[in-house]
Amino acid sequence: MTIRRAVRGFCSDCVVGLSGGADSLALVAALAAENVAAEAIVVDHGLQPGSADVAAQARAQAQRLGVPARVIAVEVGSAGGMEAAARDARYEALLAAAQGRPVLVGHTLDDQAETVLLGLVRGSGAKSLAGMRPWTDLPGGTIGRPLLGVRRADTESACQELGLNVWHDPQNTDAAFTRVRMRHELLPLLEDIAGGGAVAALGRTAELLRADDDALEAAAAEVLAGGGAGASAGLAMGLAVADLAPLPEAVRTRVLRQWLLSQGTGPLTFRHLTEVSRLVTDWHGQGPVAVPYHHDCGVQMARKGNRLVVARKAGILGLYIQEETGRIRQAGGGIPNA
Repeated sequence: MTIRRAVRGFCSDCVVGLSGGADSLALVAALAAENVAAEAIVVDHGLQPGSADVAAQARAQAQRLGVPARVIAVEVGSAGGMEAAARDARYEALLAAAQGRPVLVGHTLDDQAETVLLGLVRGSGAKSLAGMRPWTDLPGGTIGRPLLGVRRADTESACQELGLNVWHDPQNTDAAFTRVRMRHELLPLLEDIAGGGAVAALGRTAELLRADDDALEAAAAEVLAGGGAGASAGLAMGLAVADLAPLPEAVRTRVLRQWLLSQGTGPLTFRHLTEVSRLVTDWHGQGPVAVPYHHDCGVQMARKGNRLVVARKAGILGLYIQEETGRIRQAGGGIPNA
């Protein structure tokens, strides 16, 4: 019943990413029990021997529950490491198959706790420590996570009660992966030290930080839109240092991040944003800061007089073109996701 309550009213028509593990199988079963129009998609990454058989078994389990299912085979690249590349390939396939419907995945409260712990040991900020969100907008569609308040033990019990044949991914016990060690070593130790409740507490931390991060992002968006102290930031010619300097650091770095993403830059790290922020707070004539870019030219953030501007390196010519005419606004009316 816990899982059925979690999915009740979450959405009315969706695609479900089904691995054959307990979490995604329990999600499919709950959606079927709640009469949600769902289609299960099994992504075969082809990374392990017998992956096609595992995918076929998962599809059969969904069909047994009365949910239509199909298998999609993908090729996994190498960018960002195997885990990241597999995740990117999986989400790309799921979103393409969904054709505008939301894609639901079976992340649980335990997964959320692991995510928060990973962010802590990596020295991440509020955005990462806020963990996974119930809904995430991606360029190709929307990802939903209805089970973020459900324990993994509940999904395993549900599958056992229903007589479902759960697949146990051998990578989930491979200590070469940091998340696996978090799951099997650190979290049990924390539960023992705290006398229970550590997983729920980490999930609560994520929820609280999510609210804080949302508020700070909204404040930064208001600056970019030309409100409050950042009124002149909405003018052409880049970002005005005079508007950025008085802002609290937490807001200023978010303004810079949102603006850079709107200019087409790639994922931005703490170091990128810190160095760009120093162009405002610790200016002593230093050169521009290089940041990632999605297209075929390099990008730098530079200070020119009392404004910050984007300098794009025009391919092999090595020429930098100062972007001083683009009005500061969010492309397409929204703020891109990192």
